[in-house]
Amino acid sequence: MPKLANLMDNAEQDVLAYMTFPKPHWTKLHTTNPNERLNGEIKRCTEVVGIIPNDVAIATLVGAPLLEQNNEWAVQR
Repeated sequence: MPKLANLMDNAEQDVLAYMTFPKPHWTKLHTTNPNERLNGEIKRCTEVVGIIPNDVAIATLVGAPLLEQNNEWAVQR
């Protein structure tokens, strides 16, 4: 299967990209659970508001859970 072998060879850098992050982060990068949780939190926030009046409001509303997630990663050991 030369086509598959070529695809795998070309994808190596992308597949191993997580290794450029600090080693304690590797386990979090192996799963999509944190992303799914974050997406659920953003969905919950936007459903509560209903109608979002402008781009600034969207950035504020969606940015809050993203900032919280960033802070959790920054202080975690």
